[in-house]
Amino acid sequence: MTLAHALRSHDTFRHEPAVPLVVTADPALRDELLRLAAAAGVTPEVAADIGGALRSWARAPVVLVGGDLAAGLADLGPDRRDGVHVVTWGATETALFRAGLALGAENVAELPRSEGWVVETLTDLGEAARPRGLVVGVVGGSGGAGATTLACALGQVAARSGDTVVIDCDPLGPGLDRVLGLDRNDGFRWDALCQTTGRLSARALRDALPRRGRLGVLTWYAGTSATLQAFAVREALSAARRGHDVVVVDLPRTPDPLVDEVVSRCDLVLIATVATVSGVASAARLCARHQGRTGLGLVLRGDRLHDHEVAAATGVPVLASVPHQRSLAESVDLGLGPVRNQRGPLGRACVDLLARLTDPAAMAVAVPTGLGTAA
Repeated sequence: MTLAHALRSHDTFRHEPAVPLVVTADPALRDELLRLAAAAGVTPEVAADIGGALRSWARAPVVLVGGDLAAGLADLGPDRRDGVHVVTWGATETALFRAGLALGAENVAELPRSEGWVVETLTDLGEAARPRGLVVGVVGGSGGAGATTLACALGQVAARSGDTVVIDCDPLGPGLDRVLGLDRNDGFRWDALCQTTGRLSARALRDALPRRGRLGVLTWYAGTSATLQAFAVREALSAARRGHDVVVVDLPRTPDPLVDEVVSRCDLVLIATVATVSGVASAARLCARHQGRTGLGLVLRGDRLHDHEVAAATGVPVLASVPHQRSLAESVDLGLGPVRNQRGPLGRACVDLLARLTDPAAMAVAVPTGLGTAA
């Protein structure tokens, strides 16, 4: 099965975008609502008169009626429908509440106090039609396992078939933009996102990140003091999932409550380890830390041990083995990322792995129980 077939259940869905309707003849209110819509990543239709409002009344998923036209529109008695909101400047007068009731409006929102609510409503609208992306965490089960390389390789391969982002949650790593050859590309890093507050739209995140084609990356600027902030991680991961087909998260090995929270938000977690006795022994400790969690699998680097031996020692199934690839470091140093082409050993392994991860039948494997020996 090809990756394109495997990712069909997470396909991007080229649906027509949901277009909300803004009804107002007040230039200041119109401009403010357009600004808030831009922050939410949507472009509304604007009706400056009641006639224009009636023409689009039924098909718009959300209607924002300005206080200046609410009473006149209510007098015409348009069909009752969900998703109608009256928006006005400052304090609301009793007459405006009456107009809202006549329209069947769900509420009357006062600007600027309700700016956040308007943005959230429009953000949810713009992203509702898109299926949530697959979130895959990658963590090193032992030193030298190449977890960061695997995360970047999965991102490169997944981006051949859909929008993909690789998120760096390892402050002590090399920086995923450098591994992917995107370190000179403009775009937001964690440093900027940690300065923002409020809801982050999927489109805003997708457009703001350094990217090449359909692959984006979220990491730190080189040479900065790298730390994770809980609110920024939660918002970024949520927006990434709403706006991408595949989200790959590079996780640190060090215990941390925030990292544990990120792990809990992953659909699948891959533990990369070298196929040696010491490597598997180290991976077994990490597997024990996540004992009882579903969606856990091992990716072996090398072939010195058999898959069933490693699975018996760790209690976690082996999903893939990644062979050694010559010129891997050269490919990264040239800014091409770890996967120069999908015909190489690493590329083929990632294609097969992603196909398996996105196929529920293939993932329905029995997890071995009990401990054995790794050699």
